Amino acid sequence: MSKSRSTILSVLVAGAVLTGAGAALPARAEPRPAATTAAKGTPASAKSLPSAGKSTRAQTLKRARTWLTANHGHQVPYSQTKRWKDGYRQDCSGYASMALGLAAPGPNTVALARTRSITKPIKMSQLKPGDLVIDAIGDSRSRHVVIFEKWNNSKHTSYTAYEQRGRHGTDHRSLTYGLKRGSEYKAYRPVQYGD
Repeated sequence: MSKSRSTILSVLVAGAVLTGAGAALPARAEPRPAATTAAKGTPASAKSLPSAGKSTRAQTLKRARTWLTANHGHQVPYSQTKRWKDGYRQDCSGYASMALGLAAPGPNTVALARTRSITKPIKMSQLKPGDLVIDAIGDSRSRHVVIFEKWNNSKHTSYTAYEQRGRHGTDHRSLTYGLKRGSEYKAYRPVQYGD
């Protein structure tokens, strides 16, 4: 190789390194959180996630209801790899993202729990319609998110929620996630509600 070709090649390689150019990496079906967290408990990978637009609790619940009959009168089937016609993943976090009006395909369960431009932690006793109950621990087989609708009784021993669950699809049912001591499920309030 001639000296001038070698010099040009060196300059091109150095320029690529400085500008961050490189081989493209394949996109994942569901974004994964970074191993480290930022100062306020936000995953480093979540910094680029869009914050939620302004929406009301009633609008969130109305959107959640749509997937109960969106599949020709039936619920949207569950899938961690497919997207529904509206562009959202057909898993629990894609469903919650759709209901909240976040950009499709939506952040994953961990990002929903840790991205402070999307949610903030609250006590289970503070849950209101449209809030989220999230288990952000473990892997894609154990993490889960549901959309709280209402308490079933004054003692708060169960609640009704919307969820997208495996081997079933979209559901609207009574749950007790997060109500037992030591549960990995925690309550979160979407910041878009403003309270």
